[in-house]
Amino acid sequence: MKYQRMIMEVESPEQIGYEKVVVNLAESSMRDRTLEDVGLKPDDLANVLLNYGDHRGSEMARTLIAAEAGGALAPTDVLVAVGAAGALFLVATAILNPGDGLVVVRPNYASNLETPRAIGADITYVELAHESGYRLDPDQIAAAITPNTRLVSITTPHNPTGAIIPADDLQQIVEITANAGCWLLVDETYRELADEIAPPASILGTHVISVSSLSKTYGVPGIRFGWLTCRDQSLMTILLAAQEQLALAHSTLDTAVAEFILANRERLLPDVRTHLHANRAIVADWIAADPRIEWVAPQGGAVCFPRFADPAINARRIFANLQKAGIFLGPGWWFEQEERCFRLGFGYPTEEELRLGLQMISSELDRAT
Repeated sequence: MKYQRMIMEVESPEQIGYEKVVVNLAESSMRDRTLEDVGLKPDDLANVLLNYGDHRGSEMARTLIAAEAGGALAPTDVLVAVGAAGALFLVATAILNPGDGLVVVRPNYASNLETPRAIGADITYVELAHESGYRLDPDQIAAAITPNTRLVSITTPHNPTGAIIPADDLQQIVEITANAGCWLLVDETYRELADEIAPPASILGTHVISVSSLSKTYGVPGIRFGWLTCRDQSLMTILLAAQEQLALAHSTLDTAVAEFILANRERLLPDVRTHLHANRAIVADWIAADPRIEWVAPQGGAVCFPRFADPAINARRIFANLQKAGIFLGPGWWFEQEERCFRLGFGYPTEEELRLGLQMISSELDRAT
């Protein structure tokens, strides 16, 4: 494994220092919450036994996760991991060896690219384009697969664009990968933040692996609770072996908080989605009123991927000036894209923060043009 730090993590607000942040538009999740925010009291955790626990994740947590599939998944089809990032790491290291073929969409969340690179996989990128609405064409996947391909990695809702893979297209990709005899990884961390919530993709085929977490939707990245689901029990055994070697078991405190959130999804999710949709409308109105910025309107998730309309604009200077003023964005180079692109998180900020941040971007464009 040849590790290197991901640029988005090096330049992230938590690494630069939250005390320097006035408005965080770089964050890709909903706003961070306290135990009290989700309805937990300290006494609720007083009797949590600090043991190792089930290496697969608690029976209760896995049962609640499986229930999201409406009976199509069993608790044995669920493996808890250290966040979605941990789940993605398990999948990549369990399936890919140096020289093995990976087909992966780009732009993408950095872990979906950097872990396979560290392994030494032979990577083929399927490039998503602003001009085509960041749509993933199943024919692109079919054309990229070779006899050497072991894994195809896609994302829906997509990070950083918020694009959705329509159900018919996803089904085609499931069939393409099944016929090719390779695994299909679907990173669906934003599944519950889609305009129309789909069931986990892992119900579509035994070769399909779904990855998700509580971090993005419920604003609790601090508990590091994610999971993967797959109905192939041979692969699940391999993934469990990887999990045991990586972390053995899971924090029982994290698990207790996660169980509470999972059990209270129906109470917590409506307010999350209401805030998300209200803030997304604010961004849509801002872009409609400023021709210097263009986007593909997202269909899910807590982020979008606008760009400055002028390809010649000095985007680095704009981002640097904004950051000096405490306005943080996710610049295009985080995603190996044009510098004029940027990920804008609209789930994390309050309405007041969002309006201020957008106003500051427009003001900076006034100075740059």
